Amino acid sequence: MPPIVQPSVRETAFNCPHCFALTTQYWFDLHAKPVAKKTAVPFVADNKLKEKLLNSREEPDEKKEALIRYVEQLLAGLVMMREESNSEYVQHVDNLHLSVCYNCKKIAVWIHTRLLFPMVKAGTQPNPALPNDIVRDFEEAREIVNASPRGAAALLRLCIQKLCKHLGEGGKNIDDDIASLVKKGLDPLVQQSLDIVRVIGNEAVHPGVIDLKDDQEIALHLFDIVNAITAQMISHPKTVRDMYAKLPEGKRKAIEARDKK
Repeated sequence: MPPIVQPSVRETAFNCPHCFALTTQYWFDLHAKPVAKKTAVPFVADNKLKEKLLNSREEPDEKKEALIRYVEQLLAGLVMMREESNSEYVQHVDNLHLSVCYNCKKIAVWIHTRLLFPMVKAGTQPNPALPNDIVRDFEEAREIVNASPRGAAALLRLCIQKLCKHLGEGGKNIDDDIASLVKKGLDPLVQQSLDIVRVIGNEAVHPGVIDLKDDQEIALHLFDIVNAITAQMISHPKTVRDMYAKLPEGKRKAIEARDKK
């Protein structure tokens, strides 16, 4: 097995706390400037800003799409950097550092020698195709699963509820939604996995509910269920569509003509 290099302010390469790849890490000093007097509080993105951008006709489509992607990343709780063209007076911030991973480009936040963000996590990583608003709950569950398995399991049931809604289901009863998704092509093994978790967890199928029977084993199974649904209903179909779109146009038309017969 490759060596594990723990994250440290003394290193320029270590296993990234986001993607776990052993790779180069780039360090940044921080500077600060006062918050504008008109607002007096920090800027925090919200869904109203996203809606405003979606409905805006002032920005060109390309710039608008980039802004929406940036806001979505802010709403997911990611630490971001952006360039500013003004030259206002700024102060150097001591004992607060940022490291940026060469592999995943995500930012880690440090105070003195302590890694502040992201927290040390357990459980599997989220499927890259998982929607950003669900990733936030998934990652929070990874952060607390060791300290509070019941809290993590509740968050993961909420993830399943949101994912079912994203896929067009009602989101009121996880069991019913999964059964509906099986009819649409979801592997029945996912339904069986959920049944195992449901029965062990005292018949709990309600999203966001803390169940006294939940333990770490149940929570870890729920991580896998979220990823399995995402892989089969989002990742795999997208891969097939992308590959099909790359076929020569003549071949695609021949296939479509065959299917009409």
